[in-house]
Amino acid sequence: MKAKTKQKGIKGFQVVENECIWMKAGVINLHICNKAYDCFDCKFDNAMTKAMENKAATATASDWAVNFKKKYNGAARPCRHVITGRIQPPKICTHNYECQDCAFDQMLDDIEISEVQSMPEYLNISGFDLAQDYYYHDGHTWVRIEHGGMARIGCDAFVMKLFGKAKFIPDSMDIGSYMEKGELGWTIVQDNHKAKVLSPISGTVLSINQRVKDNPELMHNDPYQDGWLFMVEPDTPLKSLRKLKYGDDSISWMEKENLKLMKMMGPKYANLAATGGEPVSDFYGFNPEIGWDKLVSTFLKT
Repeated sequence: MKAKTKQKGIKGFQVVENECIWMKAGVINLHICNKAYDCFDCKFDNAMTKAMENKAATATASDWAVNFKKKYNGAARPCRHVITGRIQPPKICTHNYECQDCAFDQMLDDIEISEVQSMPEYLNISGFDLAQDYYYHDGHTWVRIEHGGMARIGCDAFVMKLFGKAKFIPDSMDIGSYMEKGELGWTIVQDNHKAKVLSPISGTVLSINQRVKDNPELMHNDPYQDGWLFMVEPDTPLKSLRKLKYGDDSISWMEKENLKLMKMMGPKYANLAATGGEPVSDFYGFNPEIGWDKLVSTFLKT
């Protein structure tokens, strides 16, 4: 299956709708959402809200919620998360589109923060799984943008095979902590060796996957789903995702990283890869002579 190519704006994971909430409310004719329904960080939403407030003296509609109330009738009003494709129908709004008072709305956010709900599709690139619709950092970490703009973060399958017995240590990254893109974030540990990992985006940590701390094998067996590490509220999401690999770019990058590894491993491994052999599950463990520091600096960039 061919990966999807690079797109403008933010590509939210399995965010299948792209009509702006104002368009769905019938206020405007056409505007496409490119921020995974992260309305709080949307300049267009802010401008529309301000414009509607300026017209409040002469118009009854002040925002998209008011227009939804007008568009949909009483008990038949669909939840806004049905309208935007976040959940499947039927789900009726019982709070008159006052989402700030809705326990279901808060529950959805809590679920997305604490656990992964959707399984990605994978490509096999040179023996390594690559999840589609994820963004990849040069230091072999990934970012998955959830519905509403939150970001899930983890290490990719390549580095999990590179250091096949590594454990995850959050270090100073605690709930409420701030991580900065391209700066040292957390640590992985294998035997007596430690390596720092670069943060792929900037933002505030909302959650840490405690299951991975207690069961490191999750990070290795399922790095893109149950093995996630952090949930983050990103700063300026569009800016944070710049220069990350996506779609075809991520495929080309992974192929180049594999070639780089083959050269380090020598002719024997290169011949194995050429015949379609699967990569071993712990490159460093089987080839310590290459050197921990060399592998870390080459692939983790630290």
